[in-house]
Amino acid sequence: MAAKNWLMISALLIGLAVALGAFGAHGLEKILTEKQLATWQTAVFYHFVHGLALMGLSLAALIKPALAFRGIKAGLLIGLILFSGSLYAWVLSGWLPLVFVTPIGGTLWLAVWAWFAYQAWCLKQEEQ
Repeated sequence: MAAKNWLMISALLIGLAVALGAFGAHGLEKILTEKQLATWQTAVFYHFVHGLALMGLSLAALIKPALAFRGIKAGLLIGLILFSGSLYAWVLSGWLPLVFVTPIGGTLWLAVWAWFAYQAWCLKQEEQ
């Protein structure tokens, strides 16, 4: 996928994180327990962090295509959907099996960050 498309996706994800954070703070605060609200806030936090990481990687690839870091952006996006998405869905639905999806997203993120570190380590001096 083109870097500009990843940049657009990351901007939309960050905007969605803002909307979901506001929804949690203002729309859900009176109907959820403190634990559910804390879970929602955790989902929003990791949503923001990985949306911003995706934006940074997208900008880097747009400026210098050699820094595309193949697979990293897709992994961040899939991890975000699995981790934060499962938490959002669980809090809203109460369907407990969704919490078993969350660690899959977190584990994917760990693998993606390790793969990113490896790819960064492998960069040739002229690509830096």
